[in-house]
Amino acid sequence: MDAAGAAVDVDSGGAVAAVAVVGSGSIGVAWATVFAGAGRAVRIFEIDPARRAVVPAEVEAILDGLEAAGVLEGSASQARARITVWSTLAEAVEGVDYVQECIGEDVEVKRRMFADLDRLTGPDVVLASSSSTIEASRFAAGLDGRERCLVVHPGNPPFFLRVAEVVPAPFTSERSIRVASELLQSCGIAPILINAEIEGFVFNRLQGALLREAYCLVRDGVVSPVDLDTIVREGLGLRWSVIGPFATSELNTRGGLRRHAEVLGPVYARMGLERGADDPWSPETVERVAARIEEALPYDSWDENVRVRDAAMMELLAVRRGAANPLGAGGHVAGA
Repeated sequence: MDAAGAAVDVDSGGAVAAVAVVGSGSIGVAWATVFAGAGRAVRIFEIDPARRAVVPAEVEAILDGLEAAGVLEGSASQARARITVWSTLAEAVEGVDYVQECIGEDVEVKRRMFADLDRLTGPDVVLASSSSTIEASRFAAGLDGRERCLVVHPGNPPFFLRVAEVVPAPFTSERSIRVASELLQSCGIAPILINAEIEGFVFNRLQGALLREAYCLVRDGVVSPVDLDTIVREGLGLRWSVIGPFATSELNTRGGLRRHAEVLGPVYARMGLERGADDPWSPETVERVAARIEEALPYDSWDENVRVRDAAMMELLAVRRGAANPLGAGGHVAGA
């Protein structure tokens, strides 16, 4: 089977012209649309013939939706033409510059897959896992080409959440980190370098912290599941879609993040103790965070920064007004 469609010119578009996606579950299909939408030839490996049969329709639905929303570079038909589906791993990885593994969260399965990828690909091909919790050191440490291996964990789905964690192992080469990061940037995805291999990385640790507290609050009868989702969607989530939690603390309080930590830090520490977490914010950490945030949001421009934040949130509210609410009328979406 021959690959179809135009790929990027390596000389003008970076080191990666062709990508193999290993596995055609929801993450694999989503990654394929991201790479193809950015001009790469994409070769999907799927061993299950039933899955191979439905992948084209799933790809088409995503790309057509992105095109209709006006967020796809080029046309859906052009992107579709860049994607092919293969039944053997050797065929799928032939001639590619980068591999994005998207199989299940099983360290032994990943270890076998990366051994095969290491054997079947050339020494310059970067091998990335989409794992959300398993570090590359656990499945690639024994490989001859381990310096090519790392985790590139996307927000789900990556065609909407335009951020990915780049998590190298101690043995990952600087070149592999650079190639993966530049590929992501060229696809419109912000690469976030994670400086330590920790279980769950950053995305899922933040999500896990919120979910742990959410389950506790529901368990204790404090709030219903639907109302908790509404608080996050219409409150925290809406605000965080414009600025993150540290910038929120900086702009929510005159005196900035330092004042916020002074007033609310002890309150959050007591909340943590209720859940068995004795980990208060140290003055040194607060100062480090405040200094870095104020490089981007200078405190002497606090009023202007608040105005810009508010304007962005108003624009977002205007877009969301009247949008469909997946929870129905009980979800309390303003304007629905």
